[in-house]
Amino acid sequence: MTDVEGEVAAAPGRRSRAKADRRRELLRAAARLIAERGFPGVRLEDLGSAVGISGPAVYRHFPNKDALLVELLTDISERLLAGGTDVVERVPDPRRALEELVDFHLDFALGEPDLIRVQDRDLHSLPDDARHRVRQTQRRYVEIWVGVLRRIDPGLDSTHARIAAHATFGLINSTPYSAVSPSVDATNGNTTRRVLRRMALTALATRSG
Repeated sequence: MTDVEGEVAAAPGRRSRAKADRRRELLRAAARLIAERGFPGVRLEDLGSAVGISGPAVYRHFPNKDALLVELLTDISERLLAGGTDVVERVPDPRRALEELVDFHLDFALGEPDLIRVQDRDLHSLPDDARHRVRQTQRRYVEIWVGVLRRIDPGLDSTHARIAAHATFGLINSTPYSAVSPSVDATNGNTTRRVLRRMALTALATRSG
């Protein structure tokens, strides 16, 4: 194969990577804008401006706003499920698995605050079928936590375990709404993470009556 032929053969791969990179850039910008303004307050043209491309160019990646939101919220629910599944498959001891589930969820909430805010506030804006799929995936993630909690305490019924899991998510997911800025928190050794981790594990160790 000549150098020219090699360049021609490699070009589609480069284009695919560039398109994938642009799509990820658009999704990050969309999460930020929707977190700031709410889903109704963001146009695809705004998204194009945020990443330096024309409005019509955005339509090559997403046909409409609904498709964009579907991908954002489907992705977050699937990533949470995949991460939780990895923990329970990798860590046989349930107490250690619970600690790792808390750490995983903290990593997600602290690392993806915009997505957490979009999920909390704009899930209702999804089309019905997509909202149903996301809800199903979320329920599977919750059941991972329920299973671990009941392995730690076999006397804990599913309802109490489910309430405990949702309460933990509420505690950790409140982080994006905190008045503490990430930069300030980082200089203090990530105080937010330490406090939330301690609170979550303490609460989960206390069996509800």
